Amino acid sequence: MAVRHCLIKTRPQTVWAVLADGTRYADWVVGTASSRPVRGAWPQEGAAIGYEVRIGPVRLSNETVVRRCEEGSALELEAKAGPLGTARIAIELKRWGEHCLVLVDEHPLRGAGGRLHNAGTEALIQLRHRAMLARLARLCEAEERAGRGDAAEPGVRAGAGAPGDGHA
Repeated sequence: MAVRHCLIKTRPQTVWAVLADGTRYADWVVGTASSRPVRGAWPQEGAAIGYEVRIGPVRLSNETVVRRCEEGSALELEAKAGPLGTARIAIELKRWGEHCLVLVDEHPLRGAGGRLHNAGTEALIQLRHRAMLARLARLCEAEERAGRGDAAEPGVRAGAGAPGDGHA
């Protein structure tokens, strides 16, 4: 299993505000060119975002579904990757003094990805996570500096409407 952590120099509320915005995944998820809500109210259980991966002229679309959400502290996702199957991605946020410790645990769940999983693919996932967590840290720290990371309520980003009104 690919487990990686990163200390982000911001409050957990700021990190959660970014995770709770399904339109921002392409800003920090390596390999994702765009994301958009497709079902439900992200990040509530059962909600889904569609995403696109671009490899040269090829565009691949799929979706990621929320399987578990503990608002402000844990988000578990099932990312669909077509013929490769699906992966479980668990993101946990822990207050660490004034900062946020983010833990990401990813492993193949179904399909060819699970059957072909080996030390080589594990190393690639680790490299991807390193870059992904660095992007997330830069984004969250910039949000905090800009004053946009101060959500009035857990799970509601600054400037967003009330939970359930169609905003992520």
